[in-house]
Amino acid sequence: MKSYTVEPRFYTACLRCIRPQVMSREPVIRGASALELIDWAEQEFARAGILCAQGTASDRDEAAAIVYHVLRLDHNDPLALATHADPQAEGVCRDLVRRRIAERIPSAYLLGEAWFAGLPFTVDQRVLLPRSPFAELVLERFEPWFSAGNVSRILEIGTGSGCIAVALALAFPGAELIATDISADALDVARMNAARHGVLDRITLHRGDLYEGIDGRFDLIVSNPPYVPEGDLVGMPREFAWEPRLALVAGADGLDFVRQIVLGARPRLAQGGWLAIEVGGGARALEAAFPGVPFLWPELADGADGIALVAVDDLPRHNAPAGRPESG
Repeated sequence: MKSYTVEPRFYTACLRCIRPQVMSREPVIRGASALELIDWAEQEFARAGILCAQGTASDRDEAAAIVYHVLRLDHNDPLALATHADPQAEGVCRDLVRRRIAERIPSAYLLGEAWFAGLPFTVDQRVLLPRSPFAELVLERFEPWFSAGNVSRILEIGTGSGCIAVALALAFPGAELIATDISADALDVARMNAARHGVLDRITLHRGDLYEGIDGRFDLIVSNPPYVPEGDLVGMPREFAWEPRLALVAGADGLDFVRQIVLGARPRLAQGGWLAIEVGGGARALEAAFPGVPFLWPELADGADGIALVAVDDLPRHNAPAGRPESG
């Protein structure tokens, strides 16, 4: 099954010093504080056994995501948890928690917003929910493999919501970016997010299939393509059914699009360039598919993995055949 990384960890950071209160099964009174609402929602989620893997790490993170959003709390405010909700806002929080449980719809879809690399992004069911471990690499500007001033052109394949492309544009302010997706709907969401963060004029959003219609060479090619094996769909938690199927599934071994991206990267990378591609739990399968390629697997601070880096000179010399990817 596809492996997922939670981003960001604002909710846990805000709550780590707060000892959860023991709550009764009875609803808390109107005018409850943010902390009381979070405690209540956490217990409801724990009893229901929801999945927390699409932008949150735990029942408490999931609860805090809803409460912070509805009450419009500042993640950096140490007093935010003492804020008391008005009756209307409290009712909204409770209704969202109940929908989260009853429908198993991910909270980010309920809220219309998800976080990536410390930034908020507009999301809906046209796109996969942001949770890639690429966030850490982007925030570190891919050091030590790059110096920010040496990156002038970046290509992202399968941009989905545009979260990676936007974060890259902010991390590399001097770089030109091209972000592609086969889905026109996904590109509409990416366009909203690029405008939201003031980088729409720096990102060219291109509808195309993998490298289709892309000219020139790049210092960095980044991709988080579909990589869930077809067979892994059986028995997956209900939460994943809300996401675009074509943004998840990639053939029998999950590498249908990964292979094509790897095979097509060398002629499109500049001297000294790198390919960075996410494969989740498919590291062994990728290395078996390309036994002569020395993939690097960065160790990330939060324990996430599944991103492979490979230098241009170490890539295969073949061109990629046509593909059919759709990201989320």
